[in-house]
Amino acid sequence: MKSMGRRGFLAASTALGAGAGLSVYAAVSATDGNKNPDKTADIALRDRDLPFIGTEETFSTPTLLKLNSINQDHIAFLEEIGLSDLGQRRIGDMDAGGLNVQILSAHTPSVQNVPGQRGIDLAYRLNRQLVDGPIAKYPGRFKAFATLPLQSPEAAADELERSVREDGFLGALTNGHIAKKYLDHPDFEPVLARAVALDVPIYLHPGYPADEVFKIYYSTTRSKYTEEYQDYIFSGSGYGWHQEVLTQCIRMITYGVFDRFPKLKIIIGHMGEGLPFYYERIVNDMGEPTEDSLEKPIGQYFQDNFWVTTSAFPQTELLDLLLKYISVDRVMFATDYPFADIKEQTDWFRGVDLPREDKEKIAFRNAEKLFRMKVPVK
Repeated sequence: MKSMGRRGFLAASTALGAGAGLSVYAAVSATDGNKNPDKTADIALRDRDLPFIGTEETFSTPTLLKLNSINQDHIAFLEEIGLSDLGQRRIGDMDAGGLNVQILSAHTPSVQNVPGQRGIDLAYRLNRQLVDGPIAKYPGRFKAFATLPLQSPEAAADELERSVREDGFLGALTNGHIAKKYLDHPDFEPVLARAVALDVPIYLHPGYPADEVFKIYYSTTRSKYTEEYQDYIFSGSGYGWHQEVLTQCIRMITYGVFDRFPKLKIIIGHMGEGLPFYYERIVNDMGEPTEDSLEKPIGQYFQDNFWVTTSAFPQTELLDLLLKYISVDRVMFATDYPFADIKEQTDWFRGVDLPREDKEKIAFRNAEKLFRMKVPVK
C-alpha cells in the first residue's frame, strides 16, 4: 500500500491492527443510551471496588511490528499507542482503570504466516520474552496466551505444552486462517488434542482474509479510498474480522470438531463477534440440516464449548443480548488494550445494571475459574 503520511495514517487508523473495532463509538453510545444516569452512577459507586481481569490484551515487539505492519506509518501508529510497551506505561493505564491483571496475546497475525523452523523459533522467543520480561518484572499483573507456530502443527502442540507446563501460560490465541485453513481442518488436530489434554482454552482472535477472499469481498476500484485504507479496515476491525470468527465457530461445530473433542474450550471476543444477533437464525436454520451429522443440537455446542469476552464493545444493549443466549458463567471481561481505553470500559461495566454476583462473574470470577488463577490481593 502507498504511504499516506503519518498524520493521515493516525487519523484514519484508529481501529487498525488488533480489533479495537468500534471502541470509541461504543463508549459514546453506552453513555448516550443511558436513560437513567443517576441509577447508573449509584450502581457504579456500589461496584467501585470491583476487581477486573482483562482477557484480551495485546502486545507486540519490534520484530513482530516489522513482520506484521503495512508500512512505517503503521509501525509509528502502533508504537504511539503503546502496543510494544510492556512496562510502566501499560501498568499506569491498568492502574488508572482499575484493571488488576492483563492476559497478554501477540498482535495479529502473530507468527501464523511464518513457516518452518523460523516460525517455531520466533514463537518460542516471543513466549519467553513475556516470561523473562513483564511477567517476571510485575508479579501477578500479567498472564499470557501462548503464541504458536501453527504452520507446523506438531511443533505448535509441543510449544503449547511447554509454555503451559514450564511457563504457566493459560492457553493459546490464534489469529484467523492458517495458510487458508481453519482449526476444523484435520491438520490441526494435534493442537486441539493437546489443548484438551492440558485442559486449557484456545482463544479465536480474528485475522485478515486470504488474498482471494479480500479481492472478492473487500477490494474497491476507487483508488482514492484504497489510499485511505478503507478496504483494509473493512476487511478487519471495521467489519470482516467479526464475521470471520463467527464463521470459524460454526465451521468447528458443523464439521464435528466438538464431537471429536467434546472437552475442547474455545474463547471468542468482541461481545460474541455478532453471535448474539445471529444466534436464533443460526440455531433455527442450521438445526435440521445438522441433526443427523452432529451428536448434539447445534445450539448446545455454544453452551458447552464456548466462552465470550466483552473486548472493545462496552455496550450494555449488546451485553444484555449476549446474556439472553449465553450463560453469565461463560462471559468474561476484556478491554482489547491498547486499541481501546481501559478506564472507559471498566467505568462502563461498573455502571451496568446487573446483580453484583453476576458482575463479579464477568469481571473476574469466570476467568479465575477457567484459567485456574486468582486476582492478586493489593
